[in-house]
Amino acid sequence: MVGDMCFLYKIGMEARTAFTDFKVIGNLTHSRVKRMHPHMLHYPKPLSFSRNECAPNPVMFFAILSNQRSGSGWFETLLNSHTNVSSNGEIFSVRERRKNASSILKALDKVYNLDWLNSASKNECSAAVGLKWMLNQGLMEHHKEIEDYFKHRSVSIIFLFRRNLLRRLVSMLANSYDSHAKLLNGTHKSHVHSAEEADILSKYKPIINSTSLVEDLKDMEIKSAKALQYYNSSRHMILYYEDLMRNHTKLKDVQEFLGLPQMELTSRQVKIHKGPLSDHIQNWDEVNKALTGTEYESFLEADY
Repeated sequence: MVGDMCFLYKIGMEARTAFTDFKVIGNLTHSRVKRMHPHMLHYPKPLSFSRNECAPNPVMFFAILSNQRSGSGWFETLLNSHTNVSSNGEIFSVRERRKNASSILKALDKVYNLDWLNSASKNECSAAVGLKWMLNQGLMEHHKEIEDYFKHRSVSIIFLFRRNLLRRLVSMLANSYDSHAKLLNGTHKSHVHSAEEADILSKYKPIINSTSLVEDLKDMEIKSAKALQYYNSSRHMILYYEDLMRNHTKLKDVQEFLGLPQMELTSRQVKIHKGPLSDHIQNWDEVNKALTGTEYESFLEADY
């Protein structure tokens, strides 16, 4: 057990240096057909509709792997604003779909066959199809079967992490509170589309357990690093929420990674917790004291 803990801690420490910049593993050059490796291109034959004139057009398969409150919802709306992208949301939030490896693979087959139909589906005109998948929704428990599936089906992975884990923790606690308090006219919303709604939700200031805070942040790092270890043999890229916020040219890298024609991507979502963290944490002095002098001290001042 001690050996395992040391191993996981080493992964977490390595994550602090490995998860630093945008990376693409197994990069594919742009051009839908001529310059992309043939095994990355798929020609699905959906059972629920006909692709019609788009049938000869290849489709890329992808999956967004992330943690709750890391910007994945916002990122997915950006992707889905592309004319040719169908990202089907957090389908494994439904427990029944992830009850075992077999049910997971069955759902994935439906997604990548273009038979998972929802408001994001571009149907016959999809050039890239995928989903958003949280690490706590079966990805870790069934990683061997899923990784084998990803490699067999040539699924490209987009890891989306958040550098400032303290801000992620604030967002998690605030979202958990609102799931019960329902501050917006008796309705719980994880994401909002107006400054007024964002202002209402941001008024709640969570109290953070400062005693366990360093260990809690370390645990977050280790879990993300473990996911990267499990899935790093698949073609993947690593993105950070903060980089996407600061530099929207990162979205061009994503489109290149998915072999898409470049478009301006947009989202209606509005950020909830803006400004310094001291405005959003009730026991700020305790948190500030707990992290000062630690490897997480930079989280106290960082934007986003």
